[in-house]
Amino acid sequence: MTETILPLTDRQRFTVWSEERARYGDTDRQGHVNNAVFATFCETGRVELFHSQDTPFAPPGTEFVIARLTLDFRAEILWRERIAIGTVVLGLGRSSFTLGQGLFRGDVCVATAESILVLMDLETRRATPLPPRLRARLAALAYPPLAEAAAVGGAEKIQ
Repeated sequence: MTETILPLTDRQRFTVWSEERARYGDTDRQGHVNNAVFATFCETGRVELFHSQDTPFAPPGTEFVIARLTLDFRAEILWRERIAIGTVVLGLGRSSFTLGQGLFRGDVCVATAESILVLMDLETRRATPLPPRLRARLAALAYPPLAEAAAVGGAEKIQ
């Protein structure tokens, strides 16, 4: 049986949700939310993922750093609109993982994003391998969940 992978424009794809509201100061001369604020909304979703659990995602002595962010704008956001931010794990690497995100105004997808985050050792300031427990937590946040083999071993990416 082939699994159907939903696109990032489909609300059913996401495993973690957070919400923002467009502030007046987020708008530009055209009256819509400035493009840079979309990246801030994505950051809210990433932070919600890492800090909404009872136990921290990053092991002691490590932090996550963002290595890449790709953002596709699909519709404008206006002042006072509520934005739902969906986040899902798209893939796991040796020391990094890929997140997919969708920003929604009601049922309308206003933007999609992919980001690569790297686990960094705070002492060496270099990438460090994702430990098995973290890999398993991240694999469980994928849609569909990543195979157990990927959660403890090599790289896997879903789209």
